[in-house]
Amino acid sequence: MQSSNPLGYGARMTVTPPAARALRPLRYLVRTPILFWHVLVHLPVTLILMSWPFGGIRVGGDRLGHRMVRWWQGGLMRVFGFRMRRIGTPLPGAVMFVANHVSWIDIVALHSYRMMGFVAKREIASWPLVGRLATMGETIYHQRGNQESLGGVLHEMLARLRDGRAVGVFPEGRTRDGDQIGPFHARIFLAAVEANVPVQPVALRYGDGASRQTVVAFGPTESFATNLLRLLGEPGCRAEVVFLEPILPGDADGRRRLAETARTRIVEAMEQPHESAVAQPTEPHGA
Repeated sequence: MQSSNPLGYGARMTVTPPAARALRPLRYLVRTPILFWHVLVHLPVTLILMSWPFGGIRVGGDRLGHRMVRWWQGGLMRVFGFRMRRIGTPLPGAVMFVANHVSWIDIVALHSYRMMGFVAKREIASWPLVGRLATMGETIYHQRGNQESLGGVLHEMLARLRDGRAVGVFPEGRTRDGDQIGPFHARIFLAAVEANVPVQPVALRYGDGASRQTVVAFGPTESFATNLLRLLGEPGCRAEVVFLEPILPGDADGRRRLAETARTRIVEAMEQPHESAVAQPTEPHGA
């Protein structure tokens, strides 16, 4: 049985101290104009370079469109004060990446290092600019609560994996409050089993030793907009994207075993006190 994380990194959680909260207006003053510049200037440039004929140009073995996604998303992380660190190496080609989930910022963090198509709610497609970026970023849209839509999502994931592309999923099915990792839904792993591709677990750690998970996570009554606004004023912190040992085809018997193994590896990585305890090489953002 998959249990919630009892102590581990949860015991190291921190809250924003009063002195840091006092500097919130200053952080808004500095970051807000940078955010507007990044959205109103950098985003249109990114969308242009992702479009035909530029997006398909090969640059250093990678498509220009994919490089632009990583550049823009990495820039957005820096606007919010995150100091990015990659630990381990993402697999190339067709692979299913699975990660823990606390906030919308998780997709941004993952896209900073690897292009992958995420599953997202259908409403995002209609959002100005951001919806366009999501669509061009290979997002797979899902109508929540619709079983027929979920079947279509699994079919699309399978097609992309068989086509040699990567997909990214959050097997918990929803965001958590940051002090635990919920059970992984096994059904989402069916696409990896059918396509016979590796599954690579990814641990997303915010703050030293994952001490800022609850700060980054959605509050009990927070919407996307209110969470974004709050994070814009929070003190900067480390954000580690830990690409863990992949689960190769044949390493785990069936989707349930895949889900259990992936979750176990992520929980173990989250419980490490700092990055040196994770047995993977590290690289700063942009390396």
